[in-house]
Amino acid sequence: MTTVLLIRHCVTDVVNTIIAGRAPGVRLNAKGEAQASELAAGLARVSIASVYSSPLERAIMTATPLAEQRGLEVIARPGLNEIDFGDWTGAGFEDLGRLPLWQRFNVNRTAVRIPGGETMLEAQARAVSAFESIRLENAGNATVAVVTHGDIARSVLCGYLGISLDLMLRIEISPGSVTTLVLDDLAARVIGMNSLGPFISANREM
Repeated sequence: MTTVLLIRHCVTDVVNTIIAGRAPGVRLNAKGEAQASELAAGLARVSIASVYSSPLERAIMTATPLAEQRGLEVIARPGLNEIDFGDWTGAGFEDLGRLPLWQRFNVNRTAVRIPGGETMLEAQARAVSAFESIRLENAGNATVAVVTHGDIARSVLCGYLGISLDLMLRIEISPGSVTTLVLDDLAARVIGMNSLGPFISANREM
């Protein structure tokens, strides 16, 4: 059995404004850095064996205080990376909202390919594969932290719970939140979702 603390990276200047995607240089802002420190403090009494992260800066910055607190290295995994948003990378949500394909993407995630990028099914497959690798590496009642991105977290939850990706936007995953999964050879259980628990504060941003 492996307990996974599934964490969405903390706040950046572009959250809910533009599609950052895999663009380099998108880092936590001051509020996000405070959130990451608060997250580590809130989890200080939790025994965490390993800390994994998407390779993007904003995820690494979120994971680093958790890892440093325990003398661990952050393990970057490509499978935890953000969706490849292709031609939509850097676009604002207001502009995207005018595009019929964007509108369709948000109601039919199982079918639409992002122009120049991934399908949601492809992103889900490599993310769940990464989670399964992490589970096998940490079998035996270990607890691990995994820092990734909002839609990747939603897709993983859909995969383990047998929910259609077309419904994934019904799941709220806030910046800096923790969702707790218990994984074993037979099943997955979600025992907490989108928790800001002991680290809820003015740093929370939906």
